[in-house]
Amino acid sequence: MSIVIETQDLWRIYQTGAQEVAALRGVNLQIERGRFVALQGRSGSGKTTLLNCLGGLDQPTRGAVRILGEEMKNWSDEQLTTWRREKLGFVFQSFGLIATLSAYENVEFMLRLRRVAVTERHRRTLACLERVGLSKWGHHRPDEMSGGQQQRVAIARALVNQSPIILADEPTGELDSATAVEILQLFRQIVQEDHVTLLMVSHDRLVEQYADEVLQLRDGQIVK
Repeated sequence: MSIVIETQDLWRIYQTGAQEVAALRGVNLQIERGRFVALQGRSGSGKTTLLNCLGGLDQPTRGAVRILGEEMKNWSDEQLTTWRREKLGFVFQSFGLIATLSAYENVEFMLRLRRVAVTERHRRTLACLERVGLSKWGHHRPDEMSGGQQQRVAIARALVNQSPIILADEPTGELDSATAVEILQLFRQIVQEDHVTLLMVSHDRLVEQYADEVLQLRDGQIVK
């Protein structure tokens, strides 16, 4: 299998007044295509910082990030924006949906940004809503849906660009345990059937039953 996500001696140091705080301390990571990898650790261990560096939302202090074999530090701001829009799906704990748009419109919006043709936008949006079991909820706004349904819309939005990688930050954090299981089962199915590579940050111990691999991050370092 090919390596999709790779970091080499990755450091992220923040300057707080006169003090330096190392959120990441030499992280070495390799994730193969089509794997469901969970990243666990206490608050402040560096999980979200690592996710942000991989998604181009934060810049490492030193070290390398390679995505699909390409060195990220060589990318321009325009290339980073294109990468996030076209090659990466994000799923957040807070869902991140636009409150005034319907489920259909929230998913379709990603394709509008890429100026995909109307017919293709419609086809792919409907297909992704069906993929997450929300075909009948397309015209409902987020405030008319449960937390689990909103997270499914967020997953459909992450899938609609046919992105090879999904980064998920505590996607079950605001869900009850039964709904969390449904979301984890959906992620497992997507990884198996669509060969998507999924890296999920999660405190939820349930994830251990569904992930191919669980990594522990402690004080900015991956520990075995």
